[in-house]
Amino acid sequence: MTDHNDRHHGDEHDRPLSGPALRVKALESLLVEKGLVDRKTLDELIDTYETKVGPRNGARVVARAWVDPAYKQRLLADGRAAIAEFGFFGYGEDMVVLENTPKVRNLVVCTLCSCYPWSVLGLPPVWYKSAPYRARAVIDPRGVLKELGGEIPDDVEVRVWDSTAELRYLVLPERPAGTESWSEEQLAEIVTRDAMIGVVQVTVPAGSRR
Repeated sequence: MTDHNDRHHGDEHDRPLSGPALRVKALESLLVEKGLVDRKTLDELIDTYETKVGPRNGARVVARAWVDPAYKQRLLADGRAAIAEFGFFGYGEDMVVLENTPKVRNLVVCTLCSCYPWSVLGLPPVWYKSAPYRARAVIDPRGVLKELGGEIPDDVEVRVWDSTAELRYLVLPERPAGTESWSEEQLAEIVTRDAMIGVVQVTVPAGSRR
């Protein structure tokens, strides 16, 4: 006899796709059918960006910089080379790492399209690509930061950096207080994508390991 969980699983599995998911599936099927895309290659590409390329890569870079002063110095001097020490490579673009301090907050945007450091942040969020963010980040960066991450004191300078196809940026957030005894692995767990874009600061979640 089929139990409730099995029936529920079947319902979910059989539920028809709709909206964007349906269009994506139709496009994928068409490309595969016409031999323009190999399904195995497509699956490998998706897996790469879901499991190998993503914010966890950038988080490892940030955590290393927090615990290793020599690495931090290399990272700020030549971001591309220092990030490559982890085996993370871009697509030929240069990489500049911007350090947040108590007196400086850095905010990254791409005003022309959505240039973004995929190798360390994965796929760009929808809001990063949106016209309102791309415009307001330049015109009213303090307003954007207030909405996304909290108000910025008047004595803190906000610097906006415009990414291009040739040059990408990664924000090195401030290390939160109370993490002095944390391991590099623990630190990497609390570094978020949005903090490396510069719209929020890294915080210590309630109940985190000490």
